[in-house]
Amino acid sequence: MKEICVKTSDSYKIYIGENILPSAGDIIKKTVSICKILIICDDNVFPLYNKALKDSLLKTGYEVREFVIKAGEQSKNFSVAEDIINYLAENNFTRTDIIVALGGGVVGDISGFCAAIYLRGIKFVQIPTTFLAAIDSSVGGKTGINLFAGKNLVGAFHQPAAVITDCKLFSTLSKQVFAQGVAEGIKYGVIKDENLFNDFVNGISNICETVYHCVDIKREIVEKDEFDHADRQLLNFGHTIGHAVEKCSGFKISHGEGVAIGMNIAAKIAYKEGLSDVDLSENIKKACLKFGLPVTCNFNSDELSKAALSDKKRTGEYINLILPIKIGNCIIKKYQKNQLKKLIESGL
Repeated sequence: MKEICVKTSDSYKIYIGENILPSAGDIIKKTVSICKILIICDDNVFPLYNKALKDSLLKTGYEVREFVIKAGEQSKNFSVAEDIINYLAENNFTRTDIIVALGGGVVGDISGFCAAIYLRGIKFVQIPTTFLAAIDSSVGGKTGINLFAGKNLVGAFHQPAAVITDCKLFSTLSKQVFAQGVAEGIKYGVIKDENLFNDFVNGISNICETVYHCVDIKREIVEKDEFDHADRQLLNFGHTIGHAVEKCSGFKISHGEGVAIGMNIAAKIAYKEGLSDVDLSENIKKACLKFGLPVTCNFNSDELSKAALSDKKRTGEYINLILPIKIGNCIIKKYQKNQLKKLIESGL
């Protein structure tokens, strides 16, 4: 088992290994004293991993409750969050009790959000069950829920007390779901590390090492800019347009698929804008297609720009796009919002 320490306002450790879920209770006890725990997971994960986690927590001495939500992005809303908060209150959870998020990004985001606002903040632990959540959403303290107007428009920064990543859990993922995480991994390679990018082009040889490498890149960025005012925006590469793709599809296109499409469009924009010497979308396309990720969509620039302008990354009359200069180096470029439609059109 490998460890990474994230030194933020509330520092914490990320534990990465295989077959470590049965030791979750002992790992959590390093950070959180014996208390009451609410496990939150979705109806896909519950029959697969809840028992192993619950048994570990009970064996360690924790009192355990469970809350199961419907799988899917549609569950990340105020109604479900209210149900969780009411459950916590009705079962007398106090400030010394915690939430454990067992699942993918949706479960982690809504669990963290509820932990941030219940009693003005209680601790929570992330146990990601998808490659996507392991290398992205479980790290960095961004929590939130969606509105009809867009993704993650309501949320809070609330760092986890610990992150426990058992890479063995990825074995039950379909190729399509695993590929969503690959999109985020490709993103890390494009923004920071050409060698990591090439690992995805050539094929992943050691999943734990890949997770460690991706998470370490995110750790470095988050430590420099915990609250997303500067360099952390680099992590949005592919996301502004990717979120627009998701929204335009009614979330039938998954997050990872949207990011893959968004990265390709952003790379084409960078080339058309003269920021990159070559069209890097060809490299990104090769990496995406290796894992079956889409690189184009059927939505036009008008639809995508309108959806993108409701994104939380917009500031006043401007919107930032993350554009690649070369593989391993991206820049944050500010544009007026009325330029966005034309920019997207150039990238389609």
